[in-house]
Amino acid sequence: MRALIQRVQNASVEVEQKVVGSIGPGLLVLLGVTHSDSQEDITYLSKKIAQLRLFADEQGMMNRSVLDTQGDVLVVSQFTLYGSTKKGNRPSYVEAAPGQIAQKYYEDFVAQLEKLLEKPVATGVFGADMQVQLLNDGPVTLMIDTHQKN
Repeated sequence: MRALIQRVQNASVEVEQKVVGSIGPGLLVLLGVTHSDSQEDITYLSKKIAQLRLFADEQGMMNRSVLDTQGDVLVVSQFTLYGSTKKGNRPSYVEAAPGQIAQKYYEDFVAQLEKLLEKPVATGVFGADMQVQLLNDGPVTLMIDTHQKN
């Protein structure tokens, strides 16, 4: 799994000009799923995101997690995180998991994150054409790939 994580002041996602998910201060997570992902990847990534220290403490140091701050999380499916531009100018998405598999892992990831945060997680609509708006805070943006834990 790959997650592009952005600390935001606010974020929202629209489908067909209707807001389907929105958050205040917290994290926007763009999530991609590949063929070799497993439940272990879901567990690792959800725990890592809940505990990442990306928010300022009283001294202004990034020592607090979204769990510590009781911040919000918006998760949006993003198969293009597995796009490859090695050959030609049109990205290849063969590394992205097929829709049915990716959707199950996406939904399981959201459920696991909700369990860890003990609160609802906002989402987009899997497979839909979505418009995402955000106000990046910092900016703070990280990429996590569960197959490259270094």
